Amino acid sequence: MESSATTKMSSKGQVVIPEEIRKTLGLKTGSKFVVVGEDDVVILKLIHPPSMSEFDSIIQEARNQARTAELKPADIKRALKTARSNPS
Repeated sequence: MESSATTKMSSKGQVVIPEEIRKTLGLKTGSKFVVVGEDDVVILKLIHPPSMSEFDSIIQEARNQARTAELKPADIKRALKTARSNPS
């Protein structure tokens, strides 16, 4: 799919995605995006939350890797506490 259109940013930093592109991509109110900017390029990447079965697989894989690394619950709590006290 190749679509292009022009738009402009409001004084509040809001940008309207043109209707044709919204329809083509199936975007709905509340759609969420990751925004990446570099030099004069801005990319909006649609976020698709995982389904429950995909989420279960992700959690299982994380548990398997934690077991392989011999992590204990206390290690994870400590890592979370450190990460939360040092936001980037």
